Amino acid sequence: MSILQLLEIKHPILLAPMAGVSTPELAAEVSNQGALGSLGLGANTPEAAKAQILKTQSLTDQPFQVNFFCHQSEALNPETAQHWIDYIRPQFEKFKAAPPTHLNCIYPSFLDNDDYLHVVLETSPKAVSFHFGIPHPHQIQALKDAGIITMVSATNLLEAQAIEAAGIDIIIAQGIEAGGHRGIFNQHFDAAIKTADLVSLITQHCTLPVIAAGGIMNGEQARTILKLGAAAVQLGTAFVQCKSSSANAAYRKALFSQNITQISASLSGRPARGLLGTWHTQIDSPNRPKVPAYPYTYDLAKQLMSFASAQHDFSYGAFWAGSNVAQIRELEAADLINQLVLEMKTN
Repeated sequence: MSILQLLEIKHPILLAPMAGVSTPELAAEVSNQGALGSLGLGANTPEAAKAQILKTQSLTDQPFQVNFFCHQSEALNPETAQHWIDYIRPQFEKFKAAPPTHLNCIYPSFLDNDDYLHVVLETSPKAVSFHFGIPHPHQIQALKDAGIITMVSATNLLEAQAIEAAGIDIIIAQGIEAGGHRGIFNQHFDAAIKTADLVSLITQHCTLPVIAAGGIMNGEQARTILKLGAAAVQLGTAFVQCKSSSANAAYRKALFSQNITQISASLSGRPARGLLGTWHTQIDSPNRPKVPAYPYTYDLAKQLMSFASAQHDFSYGAFWAGSNVAQIRELEAADLINQLVLEMKTN
């Protein structure tokens, strides 16, 4: 069975499930155009996640995927947290603000309990994907029993082989060029493989369908990666600029004016690629202390971003973007899908 048949889509194109940017409207527009829309729900409560899924289902009768975080939850080390708070304190003082005295776990993991699983089973989207790791065996089995397609991001061969061994249906090969958080299972190790090389490597050693993600901005790039063995491509950065995304005005402006990206763990506690900003140029110094565990670090960053943006300083924004952001085009979702399909068919 081809991936088009498996996912019940017309085009081998997936919208990346970008937490904080995806919306039911964007997901529906992509799905209605014959690709696979998505919802990034890892930052939502189970109740909010369910509401978003139901809203999307009211806007389209076509398939879409939902996405959750599968990180290994860690207890906060108080000493590490205090060192980090003290290190970031001067950044808060720029805005006549004080950093928080403690950090909160703002994003639970799909692995922590079955609350998110129950939401997925109740709403029954076509597919569910996972970032940072693999669900528990009982969770995978429950999804399989419900006929829901499962997908997990891999950044190296061993992760891909673990995904296949766990009984997941599709591997998402996330190359180093991808915007947003690296899907690495071990946050302290990143093989940093290019998307093309990763697709070639995984398709040589695994039998599952592979979706390529990272650095793909146009149909020509998609066509090239499909020839390497990918069954489909997943794009995120290209869609952030769509009016139906929830990206704010500063984020949209930055996408078209800043073309350098860098990976940093300083924003969230996990490595993530975004547009070059203050985090990279002032905070990621050689003497930077160890960052607290994800997502506690993100709690502090979001509070700093709030103070900064209130004073019209958007250089602290978490403007996630892939390495080929300079190729971004101002197109609405349906037009972008059509353009990608046209370019993919061009010889």
